[in-house]
Amino acid sequence: MDMDKSPMHVLLIGSGGREHALAWKLKQSPRIGKLYIAPGNGGTERLGENVPIVATDIEKLAAFASEKKIALTIVGPDDPLALGVVDLFRARKLRIFGPTKAAARIESSKSFAKKLMQDAKIPTAQFKAFDSHTTALAYVHAHGVPVVIKASGLSLGKGVYICKTMEEAESSLKAVMVDMVHGEAGREVVIEDFLEGPEVSVHVLSDALNQLVFPSSQDHKPALDGDEGNMTGGMGTIAPVPFVSTELMGTIERSVVRPALDAMLKSGAQFEGLLYPGLKITNDGPKVLEFNARFGDPETQVYMRLLKSDLLDLLEACVDHTLGNLLSKVEWVRGFAANIVLASGGYPDSYKKGFPITGIDEAEAMEGIVVFHAGTAFKDGSLVTNGGRVLGVSALGGTPKDAIDKAYAAVQKIHFEGMHYRKDIGAKAASFYDSVRI
Repeated sequence: MDMDKSPMHVLLIGSGGREHALAWKLKQSPRIGKLYIAPGNGGTERLGENVPIVATDIEKLAAFASEKKIALTIVGPDDPLALGVVDLFRARKLRIFGPTKAAARIESSKSFAKKLMQDAKIPTAQFKAFDSHTTALAYVHAHGVPVVIKASGLSLGKGVYICKTMEEAESSLKAVMVDMVHGEAGREVVIEDFLEGPEVSVHVLSDALNQLVFPSSQDHKPALDGDEGNMTGGMGTIAPVPFVSTELMGTIERSVVRPALDAMLKSGAQFEGLLYPGLKITNDGPKVLEFNARFGDPETQVYMRLLKSDLLDLLEACVDHTLGNLLSKVEWVRGFAANIVLASGGYPDSYKKGFPITGIDEAEAMEGIVVFHAGTAFKDGSLVTNGGRVLGVSALGGTPKDAIDKAYAAVQKIHFEGMHYRKDIGAKAASFYDSVRI
C-alpha cells in the first residue's frame, strides 16, 4: 500500500489509560507529526500537547481539528461517539477514526445490541428489555435468579449487576430504575439469563468490509480479589488468554464478529472503527455479553504492548477502507502482556483526588515496564491523583507468569495515599498455562 509518508498531525480524544497507551504507540510511528490529546492526562503530556477541551465538547473538538489542520482524529471514549462526533467531523470534511452515532448504538444501547444479536443469530444470553420498574420487577419474580441486570445506556462499565439472590435483584432494579444511580442510562434495563464460564475480550479493527482480529485478552472487572466487590471499569488485564485456542478465535470470528459487522452493514449503519465484543466462554461455546464500539480500557494497554506494527497505518486504513491491504502484514510480539491497575481508595465508589504519586520513574527503570497514566494530573509541578483508576503498570513476558510477576514487582515501587489494586490479575490464565505446559 503506497501511503503518503509526510508527517501527519493527529488529534486523540480522551483522558484515560487507554488514551495514554494509544498516544504511546502512535508516537512510535515514523509518520506522526504533531500529536494533540484532548484533554489528556499527566502521562500524555510527555508525549504530545494536551488540549483543554473535554471529550464531550464535540463542537470545540471539530473547530480545533480544523484550525490545526489535523490529518486524522482518533476517538478513545464512548461518550463522544454516542454524541455523534464522527458524524460532525465527517460533515466538516475532517478525517476521523471511529463509528458513526448510528453504528455506536451497538454500545450506547444494550437493547439495540441485543435485538441485533437476536436478528443476526449471534450467540448471547436470553434476555428481555424493560422501561418500567414495575414490569421489570415482575419479570424477575417470575423468572427467578440468578439474573444479570444491565442499564441499557452508557455507564462507564459500572451499570452491570450480577444478582444471585432475589434481594440483590430487587435492590439493583431499584438503584438503576428508581434511584437512577446511572442517570439516563437506567431509563431502560436489559435483564439476561446468567451465563457460566470465563470472560474474554476480543478487539476487532474494521473498515466495514474487512476485519483485523486482535489476540484474546481478559479484563478483571470486580474491584476485589477473587472477583468480589463492585463492578469497575476494569482492574487489570492479561493477553493473550492461554485457554483461547486458535480454533476458538476462528469460531468467534465466524459466529460473532463477521455476523455483527454484516448486520450493521445491512442495517445501513456500517461499522468502521474498533468493535469490541465481551464474551463468556460457556460449555455451549462463546456467547456475547455486550458489544463496545471503541478500544477497551485496560485492554488497550496490553494490546499496545503486543502490537509490533504501526498503529497509525492501521487506523488510517480503517478510515480509508483499505484495511484489507494490511492484514497479511500485521505483526505481534511473541509472548504475553499484563497490566495492573492502581486505583484510588474507595474506587469505584467515592474517592478523593490530589494525592502525590511517587515511584513511577523507579518502576519504569525496571526492564520492560511501561506505566500508563489514567487519572493523573500535574499540580504545582508535581504529579497527583486525578481519578478513580490512576495508573496501569504493564509488562511483557515469555509466559503469563513472567509478565504478571514483572508487573507486580514494578507496582511495589509506586505509592500514593489510598492506593489499592487486585493481587490476582491474570492468576487463572497463568495457572491454566502452567497446567498445560507440565
